Amino acid sequence: MTRRGAKPAGSGDLKHTDEQLEEAARRFEALADELDPQAAQVEDLADLRAIAEAAERARRDEALLTERVALARANGRSWNRIAAALGVSRQAARQRFGGKVGA
Repeated sequence: MTRRGAKPAGSGDLKHTDEQLEEAARRFEALADELDPQAAQVEDLADLRAIAEAAERARRDEALLTERVALARANGRSWNRIAAALGVSRQAARQRFGGKVGA
């Protein structure tokens, strides 16, 4: 449990304040109250949902890869060895991960 306005552990930088989120929720509720289910036209969003799911998987995979590179660096692995495992040049590996995991 966190106090109001505090960041939960592992949350990173929050982009909206509690007040902004509450105002957005109020606006959503007002819009939802005005919806007429009988008149609603449902659009097939399967393709967009698939894109969103793939993007989320890519974000998780990128986070996992960054963690693994950080672990390899913590274990004393050189950028040359990490680059070889990634299938990229040493320079490309350092550019991609150096700022995230430390040189």
